[in-house]
Amino acid sequence: MTKPVAREPQRRNARSNRARILATARRELGRNPDTTLEELARAAGVVRRTLFGHFPGRAALLEALAEEASEALRGAMTAWAERGGPAEPAERALAHFNLLMWPVGDRYRMLLALARHDLGEGRVAEILAPARAEVAAVLERGQRDGAFPAHLPPAVLSAGLEAMTVALLEQVNTGALEDDGTRAATAALIAAGVPEARARTVVLDVASTVPREPAEATEPPVPTPHDDPHPVHPVHPVHPVHPVQE
Repeated sequence: MTKPVAREPQRRNARSNRARILATARRELGRNPDTTLEELARAAGVVRRTLFGHFPGRAALLEALAEEASEALRGAMTAWAERGGPAEPAERALAHFNLLMWPVGDRYRMLLALARHDLGEGRVAEILAPARAEVAAVLERGQRDGAFPAHLPPAVLSAGLEAMTVALLEQVNTGALEDDGTRAATAALIAAGVPEARARTVVLDVASTVPREPAEATEPPVPTPHDDPHPVHPVHPVHPVHPVQE
């Protein structure tokens, strides 16, 4: 009795294709939200059938990106909790939270232009709900401890800080702003009521303890010969063999 052919290599190739398509979608949709799936397939180096095998339509692709963003957000929040963020003084906690969240927002900022139209307000609120609750809790504690002035209710101030962060990410998307997160974190503290000099000091101090994520590749990985089921191999010219002259 013959053993079944192992399918693990094909599964690995399928996972590699899916990851490359999603990475390409983040990049290309950030440049042009109207990029078609056919254009994404070409940019990712896969055939159209491969892309549609993973994502039957635009809605499925955007939902996959949204779930990926949600997972990344949860990961950043876990890192914040493990690093003791919730127990820090409110100023440091807010700076710490913003610095850890900025790379997630930066990586998925193209969703900002697509989310409300393609995903709907409810899906966006679902993704952001845990982060919104944490920020509101930090602001409430800071106002109670006197670190932040109580000029706005915590939930309202949290919504304002979120809107400002979204605006800053959109400016990054247009190329008008370059930021590694420190400028956005400083702006958040100032908006929360911390004096500018104090905000800069706190952010720089916290930033020195936050590990930096490696920059994401600007181009997708080069496909291997096994990425597509029917790769096209280049045709090499045939050179005639000439007889040796005596």
